[in-house]
Amino acid sequence: MPFPLSRRALLSGVGATAMLGTMPRGAWAQTPVQGGTLTVAADTEPSNLNPALVASNGVFYVASKVIEPLAEMAYDGKLTPVLATAWQGSADGKSVTFTLRDGVTWHDGRPFTSADVAFSALELWRKRQNLGRVLFKDLQAVDTPDDRTAVLRFAAPIPLQLVENALPAVTAVVPKHLYEGAEIDGNPHNEQLVGTGPFRYGEHKPGEYYLLERNPSYWAPGLPHLDRIVYRVLPDRGAIAAAHEAGEIQLSAFSAVPLEELDRLKALPDLAVVRKGYEGITYQLTVEINHRRKELQDVRVRRAIAHAIDQGYVVDTIFRGYAAAATGPVPKTGVPFYTPDVPTYAFDPKQAEALLDEAGYPRGKDGTRFALRLLPAPWFEQTRQMGDYLRQALRVVGIDATLVTNDSAGHTKAVYTDHAFDLAIGSPVYRNDPAISTTILYRGGLPDGVPFSNQYGYDDPAMNDLIDRAAVELDRGQRIALYQQFQQRAADQLPLIVAVEFTFITVASRRLHNIATNPRWATSNWAETWLEG
Repeated sequence: MPFPLSRRALLSGVGATAMLGTMPRGAWAQTPVQGGTLTVAADTEPSNLNPALVASNGVFYVASKVIEPLAEMAYDGKLTPVLATAWQGSADGKSVTFTLRDGVTWHDGRPFTSADVAFSALELWRKRQNLGRVLFKDLQAVDTPDDRTAVLRFAAPIPLQLVENALPAVTAVVPKHLYEGAEIDGNPHNEQLVGTGPFRYGEHKPGEYYLLERNPSYWAPGLPHLDRIVYRVLPDRGAIAAAHEAGEIQLSAFSAVPLEELDRLKALPDLAVVRKGYEGITYQLTVEINHRRKELQDVRVRRAIAHAIDQGYVVDTIFRGYAAAATGPVPKTGVPFYTPDVPTYAFDPKQAEALLDEAGYPRGKDGTRFALRLLPAPWFEQTRQMGDYLRQALRVVGIDATLVTNDSAGHTKAVYTDHAFDLAIGSPVYRNDPAISTTILYRGGLPDGVPFSNQYGYDDPAMNDLIDRAAVELDRGQRIALYQQFQQRAADQLPLIVAVEFTFITVASRRLHNIATNPRWATSNWAETWLEG
């Protein structure tokens, strides 16, 4: 695809923007400016960009501008219609009827219809997506009585509350005509995306950038405001801070700038540090445990590891205070499901050693009880730092942990496909309902190779029963009670250890407007975002 700008201009964020009339510094235009190139930092390059297959924020960060869901979150607690304009659940909980938006076309010019929703739901969300294959496991059929109506029919009741909470993250719709009859998992359009969104996929230069370009046929009149978005690949966090100072990028999200740099950048007149826009995607820092390893099958060993972790140190030192100690799989922001009434494990190395002795793993002559492979996820600086910290904390109680580092694709394969780890540092996301992206970390019996799911060899019938019953419980009060029992069992058995919970920081140019406008803004479509000259 030919570029309207030189590569140098593209990567530095100048070009169309530079030709716009400038405004006095400090003045905030009320009327959005049309045009311009927004250059943002990207610190990873996902191997699969299709959110209908891999629902993760690293994928949404780029793909949500191209591939759209049925609805998006809003700050008023309601949902903003996107590809669906209305929906209604049946009294028995076994069907949900969606009215779809009229006048929408795919980026290749074909019309968007209910057939695309049916295909995406049955072939991708239900069968392949890391979140949807659990959430929609009972989806039997999708009726399409006309092009504007899709009726999802389930074999077992599913709470409408759960379906609504899942719409932003789970229901990315892809074009049936580019997937039907072709390979799905290896389809080239899993990177070269074709969607209905405000931006079209342009190009990916590995190690350099992703390019998205304005969709001139977008269904929302006058949107998007920007001409293009360039995701500049900057895996070095220090380089991201420097790029902000040099004006080479106008945005970095997901705390891409080192936390220790924020106070300095906040003092610069041209930059803003923004804490909003992540309320709907609370993250957790976890220690993932491979239960195939004999020592780790013993709950006393898992509890010992929990006692070896100083949550206060993790919050204050690794996160610079931008986090909170966690108690279990549902964060404190997870109202109404969260309960503090769970077992907790205070920092207590002596108790950790006593549990390890009791489990039959005394220190050897070299002071070591046993050795483990520890794989910190490369997604964030904090996951990498947690790997360094946990290695030292485990050494104190006699466990020798060897750090094994991989790039994003290598880590995903090692943990979620090959199970080539003993402990791993993860960062799962809580998305407003335990059934969306949390219980998948605890439900046994999942097939190999599903990213960001229970690939740990943990399969507890009592836990599975709680998860399965809650997933079909229509009564709100009973559903909350089941998820509180789920939290209590998770904290007692520790199939994985949740250390802290956190959200993120955005650093943005003050020339950039309409950011953090919804609770998952970084993973939404940016159609209304605009840039001053």
